[in-house]
Amino acid sequence: MSEGISPPGTVLIAGCGDLGTEAGLRYAAAGHRVIGWRRSADKLPAGIEGVSVDLTGELPPIPADTRIVVLATAADGRTEDAYRAAYLTATGNVLDAMARDGVDAQVLLVSSTAVYGGDDGEWVDESTPVAPGTATAKILASTEELLRNRRPDAVILRLSGIYGPGRNRLIDQLASGTAVLPPEVQWTNRIHRDDAAAAIVHLTTQVKGPEPVYIGVDHEPVDQGEVLEFLAAQLGVPTPPVGPSSSARTGGTKRGTGKRLSNAALTATGFTFTYPTFREGYLAVLNGDGVRHP
Repeated sequence: MSEGISPPGTVLIAGCGDLGTEAGLRYAAAGHRVIGWRRSADKLPAGIEGVSVDLTGELPPIPADTRIVVLATAADGRTEDAYRAAYLTATGNVLDAMARDGVDAQVLLVSSTAVYGGDDGEWVDESTPVAPGTATAKILASTEELLRNRRPDAVILRLSGIYGPGRNRLIDQLASGTAVLPPEVQWTNRIHRDDAAAAIVHLTTQVKGPEPVYIGVDHEPVDQGEVLEFLAAQLGVPTPPVGPSSSARTGGTKRGTGKRLSNAALTATGFTFTYPTFREGYLAVLNGDGVRHP
């Protein structure tokens, strides 16, 4: 771990949506050439060379001097087909293109903490076995396995609960009066989009010999009810009533109490958070700080 381990070079971001764009702008600010692949490249800001690409189809040439490849795809929906296309197919396709073009760049995959099992308030870290409990989480785990088999040196960053500009689900629920406090403790974990993007850049440019997997969450797992009470106070709206979870209201399976995720491995690399807890992060959102990328 030291400053400036990776000198400026070409960075390819495959799946340059909101998170990828924020990471790309940070790479560009550090002096890197940044190429962003996404379906609608005209939506990308100055500083990122946009290329309109369907990651499930034929991919354009990757510049020979590419040093970093970030896989930051996102599914179009919650279906298995959408996840399979966005993660498993796209990842394999990008790896094929790297092999085709003889590009031996550092690879970072943005994954999700959904690949972990456990729902009883236990602490989870990188040593916790993967045990995906849903069909979409199983596809994410398969994507990780594919990457690990083909690129053992790749880094996987498992993020949980990204929030930030434009990600206002809880705020909207409070404003509309549809929010409810869970009847029991419901552990949640989150990370501000800007910290997630900063972690991507940090792990690929500032960490010598990174570990295979990192969990990307802020410092404080927190009960969902505490988050809602905090936001209600900031918005000046009544504290929501206690009520059943959304899954219970729609006939779904009752949720457990959630898990608590540790960021000790990430912070051990020297990474520091701009928004160490949900309080600082949501205050920034409410104050209109940051930009929502298309």
